[in-house]
Amino acid sequence: MAPPFPRLRPPIALSALLASGLLALGACSPAEDPAPPPPPAVETALVEPDGSGGGLTLSGALERQREMNLSFRVGGVMTALAVDAGDPVSAGQVLARIDPAAVNARVTQAEADLERARRDLRRDEALFAQGYVSTQRLEDRRTAVTAAQAAYDSAAFDGRWSRLVAPASGVVLERLAQAGEVLQPGQAVLRVADLSSPLVLRVPVADRDIGRVFVGQEVKAKIDSLPGEALTGRVARVGQGADPRTGAVTVEIEVPSRPDLRSGLTAKAVFPAASGVQDVVRAPAEAVIEASGQKAYVFRLKGDRVTRTQVVFLGFDGDHARLRGLAAGDRVVTAGGGFLSDGERVRIADASALTGALK
Repeated sequence: MAPPFPRLRPPIALSALLASGLLALGACSPAEDPAPPPPPAVETALVEPDGSGGGLTLSGALERQREMNLSFRVGGVMTALAVDAGDPVSAGQVLARIDPAAVNARVTQAEADLERARRDLRRDEALFAQGYVSTQRLEDRRTAVTAAQAAYDSAAFDGRWSRLVAPASGVVLERLAQAGEVLQPGQAVLRVADLSSPLVLRVPVADRDIGRVFVGQEVKAKIDSLPGEALTGRVARVGQGADPRTGAVTVEIEVPSRPDLRSGLTAKAVFPAASGVQDVVRAPAEAVIEASGQKAYVFRLKGDRVTRTQVVFLGFDGDHARLRGLAAGDRVVTAGGGFLSDGERVRIADASALTGALK
C-alpha cells in the first residue's frame, strides 16, 4: 500500500545552492588584526643635582681697606728715602725728600713777578689819580697782580711737596723707588697701609652667582698661613660694576684683624649654600618644552611611559637648564618629545640608558 504522502526531496539546484553558501561562509571568516606600530623612539638624560646653588669657594688676597700709593706732586731727584718695606710709620712722619732746588727757584721767580706786578699797580694808581693813566690800564694792572699772586701760591704749594709725609699711621708695604732716581710727578714711591682701617678679603664673584651675595652675609675665611683654622667674616661691600674682561664683580669681606695676618696673604672665602637650593636640579636644555617665564614642562620617563611634568624654570647655565620640580636621578626626554602625549609608551633610542630607565 502506497504511503498517503510521498517523501519530498530537495531539488538538485537548491542543494547545490546551500552547499555553495556554506562554502562561501567558510571562505568569509574574519582575518587577523594588523600588528600595532612600534612606540616612538626618544633620547633621554639623567637629571643631576645643581652644583651652582651650593656653597661658593673663591680665592683672593687680604688687604687693608685703606692702602695708599704715595708720590711727589712735582718731579725731581729723590735725595733721601728714610723707610723700607715693613717699617712702621706714624702720621706726619717725613718719609722721603726730593731736591728742592728747582722748586725753590720757581718760588723765587713767582715771588719776584708778584712784587713787580704790585709795584706797577702802585705807580699806575698814583698816575691815575693825576689823570695820566686810563681806567683800562689800571684794571689791567690789577689783573696782572691777581695772576702773579696765583702763580706764587701754586709755586709755594709745590714747594711743600718736596717732602713726602705719611698721611696716617701704618706700615710700609712696598718700596717702589730708590734714592737718587729722577722721579716724574705722581710716580709712586711707597705703598703704605693704614693699620687703623679694617682687614678685608677681596674676591671676584661671577655674574651668575652675584645674586646670592649680599651685604652682611656671613662668610668663612680660610687663610693659607693658618691651616685648619677658619675666620668668620662678613660681606662689607658688593661692587656695583663688573670687570669688562671677566664679568666678575669684586666683593669685599671684612675679617677680624690679628697680628699674624698681613696684607697680601692668600685666602679663600667660603660662602654658604643659598637657602632653598637643595631641590634645584640640572637637565639638558633640550628637555625643556613650552617654557613661559618660570613655568615650563618636561617629559619624565617612568618605565616605558612618559609623564608630562610641570617644572619651575630658573634659567640656563651653559648647555643645561636649572629646574625645580624634579629629583636628581630622574630621567627626562631630550629628543623626540615634540610629538609625545602624556602617558604614551616610548622606546628609548639610547639603549645603554634602557636598564637604568626601567628600574
